[in-house]
Amino acid sequence: MSEKVAAPPARVDAPLLRIAFILVLGTFMATVDATIVSVGIDTLSEEFGASVAEIQWVSTAYLLAVVGAVPASGWLADRFGGRRTWLVAVGVFLLGSVLCALAWSATSLIVFRVIQGLGGGLLPATGQALLARIAGRERTGRVISVVSVVPLLSPVLGPLVGGTILGVAPWPWLFLVNLPIGAAAILLARRHVPVVPPSPQRTAFDLRGAALLSPGLAVLVYGLTEVAHGRTLPAVIGIAAGLTMLVGFAVHGLRTSGTPLVDPRLFARPPFGAAALALLVLGASVFGTMFLLPLYFQTGRGLSAWEAGLLLAPQGIGAAAGSVLVNRTIDKVAPRTLVVTGIALILVGTAPFTQLGHDPADAVIAAALVVRGVGMAMIGAPVMNIVYSRIEPAQIPRAAGALNLLNTVGGSLGTAALAVVLQERLTARGADISWAFADTFWWVLGFCLLAAAGATRLPRTHAGKP
Repeated sequence: MSEKVAAPPARVDAPLLRIAFILVLGTFMATVDATIVSVGIDTLSEEFGASVAEIQWVSTAYLLAVVGAVPASGWLADRFGGRRTWLVAVGVFLLGSVLCALAWSATSLIVFRVIQGLGGGLLPATGQALLARIAGRERTGRVISVVSVVPLLSPVLGPLVGGTILGVAPWPWLFLVNLPIGAAAILLARRHVPVVPPSPQRTAFDLRGAALLSPGLAVLVYGLTEVAHGRTLPAVIGIAAGLTMLVGFAVHGLRTSGTPLVDPRLFARPPFGAAALALLVLGASVFGTMFLLPLYFQTGRGLSAWEAGLLLAPQGIGAAAGSVLVNRTIDKVAPRTLVVTGIALILVGTAPFTQLGHDPADAVIAAALVVRGVGMAMIGAPVMNIVYSRIEPAQIPRAAGALNLLNTVGGSLGTAALAVVLQERLTARGADISWAFADTFWWVLGFCLLAAAGATRLPRTHAGKP
């Protein structure tokens, strides 16, 4: 036991950390971009003479494209190799960024955001799978704990970066800011990231599964978005069609003689099923909260987008601190202990927001966000580590795609569901805006309890043990 505890620090060497840094640039670029652009919605509406409802599709189209792209990431990595797929994804994302900056109308911008989202949707899953293959089972936990903090920081940094850009530069720079980051990532990856060969077993692309899963998820998210906007008929059609397509995909995945795009049987295999539930609900809680809080700060407290982002910064500080803690303990503590502790911290950090009607002080909000940040950092890396360390290397790309899909879908569905709840509470509360937000945060607590139920089924043993 003592040898196993002492060994990990020596295994994560400088070359591996350099590779992790390079690959995480893609994740950073894709995740930050979504929140950067959300800050500029009003500016874009004025620039193109579009209504807020129309210009909101700039964000929605990107989200739907991401949801649609993630399921294909595993097959692409198997077919063409992890590094090549990652490099192409960065290139597609940069192409979409340039086109967005050159957009001449709201319609063209929405179309170009779809291109950008297709590249952005591939980056997190492909980068994680590639990093896990390079690191190997023994080093995956520690290196994933370092890079997993980036998605937690992105919703915090996005409003700050977006607000700063719009303060000193015209709107195209909301997209052009990606170019130097992406160019550096491509150059560094070609030099330092080793080639991981494609899978020797060339499976045919699951065309029927792709036609059901990606559009089904996108249509379901669209339907929930329409509910939030109060448009009943499109919402009912979208939700019904989306659920029908997803059921069809599940049936197809169980019956097909080939390799499905995402194997439904994965979710019945421990610990994948418990990990999937934890990540799905965590995505709903994290991204849902990052939708609610900036909106509350701006509508309930009258803060600017930049000021709202600044008030959210303590969550990023907590996430960074939590990442350091996980990095030092992930090979010593059972993953279930880390995950359950993280969920408990998120519950503690969320509780003050159920009392927003009492106008809590900024110091209370900041302290709660620090606690939430630490808790969030203690969940993602242990969950991914336990999955990656217990499956065959050849299965990592598809497992990474499935896990990232669940996190993305959880965030999308959670945000849409909370938007519906918030709209209902705003109608019921009338002028009591703060209490409407407070009521909605009780749902966030409910999401956390569901995640805890999944976490209790994670293994008691350390990630490296069978």
